[in-house]
Amino acid sequence: MSGQDGSPRRLVVGMSGASGAIYGIRALQVLARQNVETHLVVSKAAALTIAMETPMTVREVRGLADHAHAINNVAAPVSSGSFQNMGMLIAPCSVRTLAEIATGVTTTLLTRAADVALKERRRLVLLLRETPLTLTHIRNMATVTEMGGIIALPTPSFYTMPSTLDDIVDETVGRVLDLFGIDSGLVHRWEGAPSPRAPRADDPGSGAHTDAAVPIPATPY
Repeated sequence: MSGQDGSPRRLVVGMSGASGAIYGIRALQVLARQNVETHLVVSKAAALTIAMETPMTVREVRGLADHAHAINNVAAPVSSGSFQNMGMLIAPCSVRTLAEIATGVTTTLLTRAADVALKERRRLVLLLRETPLTLTHIRNMATVTEMGGIIALPTPSFYTMPSTLDDIVDETVGRVLDLFGIDSGLVHRWEGAPSPRAPRADDPGSGAHTDAAVPIPATPY
């Protein structure tokens, strides 16, 4: 089974130390369901974040991937451009990891694998978790974008009317996997604003009781 460009359905997944470990975990779970072979690299800071933000151990998270590589193992397959894959997702991505990728100073397997994705002209998606942003952060985002990477911010789609935190996480994970041509089934596809329903006589919001208009969900922008 291969990706859209003929490469194997194989994705490199990185997790760095920014808050939002659940994004990487959920991505691994969904990719397994989609029969996508995963190669995981977890930074030392990400291991701390996993322990602080989730009930899972780092071992359990690594167990979600088909292959897990040590952060300092620069001899791992994902460090070479000859290792064919669909690209790399870093979720979450810290601003330090962003800075290393932007400057080409790759001190670990995580940023080396990202550098390989860029030099091989493969898809690189960074789910950046930081706010507010400094000018340096913004410049680094621009640099990675100019090199062909994609900066994806985990911004909730409130027009989908999420009711749980899982809904918000799933929508974001589904959107970033879309960028690799992977339809996760998690995304609520926008099909235009729904037509307002006609008010009933016994509806508290109808003209029979009040002049309040029927609310229409906001459109995405």
